[in-house]
Amino acid sequence: MYMKAVFSLPGLFEFYELYKRFLPVFFENREFFYDYCVIGSVYGAPPDCIWGGGRVEYGEADPKEVFDMMASYGISIRLTFSNSLLEEKHLADKRCNSLCELALGYGKDINGVIVASDLLTEYIDKRYQGLYMVSSTTKVITDRKELTRELDRPEYRYVVPDFRLNDSFDYWSTLDDRQKAKVELLCNENCYYSCTERKRCYEDVSHKNLGDDHPEHICHAPGAGEGYRFSSAMKNRGFIGTDDMISKYLPLNITNYKIEGRALGSAMVLEFLLYYLTKPEYHINVREAIYLDNMLDLF
Repeated sequence: MYMKAVFSLPGLFEFYELYKRFLPVFFENREFFYDYCVIGSVYGAPPDCIWGGGRVEYGEADPKEVFDMMASYGISIRLTFSNSLLEEKHLADKRCNSLCELALGYGKDINGVIVASDLLTEYIDKRYQGLYMVSSTTKVITDRKELTRELDRPEYRYVVPDFRLNDSFDYWSTLDDRQKAKVELLCNENCYYSCTERKRCYEDVSHKNLGDDHPEHICHAPGAGEGYRFSSAMKNRGFIGTDDMISKYLPLNITNYKIEGRALGSAMVLEFLLYYLTKPEYHINVREAIYLDNMLDLF
């Protein structure tokens, strides 16, 4: 019997229509899916959130409808407020505060916020104590000592390190159970493994969400012009596949996994849901359940 792999899925608002069709299939046809897989949370933020980071959002779904749907399935909402460049003046933003209040309205310790700014961490900790916090991968933590310090910070329920630490098995084995329970690994990153400008890329998004007049960062890493390719991500040294989870990570009590994909389309995100959650012999069943609904625009 495997330990449970708990997934955080992308696109809380962008892929609302996809999840509205996928989640009933997942919960009503559990034989289609790996029994060790659990959907723990879905993350994202609506457009025009100045606290947003990581990706520029585009989902237009109504927050109350989104939150109600996730609550009906017992899935945690994670507001992605990982802007790393916030200043004191930004903390009063009405839109972001109203979303925190809405999330908190569903109960204490149920929903969370993904953060990259210590300023916002302190603010959320004081004003919205019922929302748990996740330390964002946009901090680009690649140093093991720094990661250990982050895992030991009491403010965070989870910490998502940079994907280039994924294969540090000698390090994971040194953590105690409390620390391991806070680790959440990014599974399917397609970014160039040796990229030296990853943090600058995230900061560029933070500038955009703040509306700053700032020169756009252009990525010059190999393959950057091709966009996201799941087939390429699978060849990345930091990729975590289903076999890796079963044979390497779950035996180490590493149970939390994040799937990226907010900037992609629903067709690609569905492929992630098929690969990570769905038994191969039932891929066609899930695809049929999704595709045969003409209201879902995949392309």
